[in-house]
Amino acid sequence: MYLKNKKAIVTGATRGIGKAIAVAFVKSGVDVAVFATNQDRLNQMQKELEDIKVDPNQRIITKKVDVSKYLEVEKACLDVITEFSHVDILVNNAGITKDALLMRMSEEDFDRVIDINLKSVYNTCKVLVRSMMKNKKSKIINISSIVGIMGNPGQTNYAASKAGVIGFTKSLAKEVASRNINVNAIAPGFIETEMTQSIPEKIQEQMLKNIPLKRFGKSEDIANMVLFLASDESDYITGQVFTVDGGMGM
Repeated sequence: MYLKNKKAIVTGATRGIGKAIAVAFVKSGVDVAVFATNQDRLNQMQKELEDIKVDPNQRIITKKVDVSKYLEVEKACLDVITEFSHVDILVNNAGITKDALLMRMSEEDFDRVIDINLKSVYNTCKVLVRSMMKNKKSKIINISSIVGIMGNPGQTNYAASKAGVIGFTKSLAKEVASRNINVNAIAPGFIETEMTQSIPEKIQEQMLKNIPLKRFGKSEDIANMVLFLASDESDYITGQVFTVDGGMGM
């Protein structure tokens, strides 16, 4: 309950890592706003989060938002600020993959991955930073990827977007540190989600050989790191990238 009464926005939070983060926040007493694009999943998420509230006064908001579009993000974030009065925590989790070797990758697929995975981080931070400066302290947590550090064949678009998130995180951390806003990134390794389930079994077996802990991660492993970075215990940490990958990137 060390996050009780905090106010958070989580993007891409109706499944996988984002859903685990939203659930962890609600169980810690946080008022949560969930951004995603699928209305049916948002409706289901609203119900699920309402069912696990630890305080009847906790507020759950779900909003259909294309986080790659600045005006949609601006309206959604300002609506949340009006509802919550302020936002203490921003988790930029929204992300997609459109994998292909570079020679076969379309410009559309490259641009879409950059827009969803990287430009969305610009959009949310641009809208919220000024408001966050008025808080006693705030936390911004950006979900990158081990691929943004190591690279991966067939993922030049995804790797570029996630490496961009790291550079963005470090630069913004330097800009806003004096205003008591901590900005950090998490680089998950192979996490068992709907996104990774589509990877062929043979490739998964090869990846497993490169993980010293000899298992794939769970969405909750990332959520636990988010809770730490959102809490008071991380107040002296900013501009850092935390790999949660079972040792894969060593």
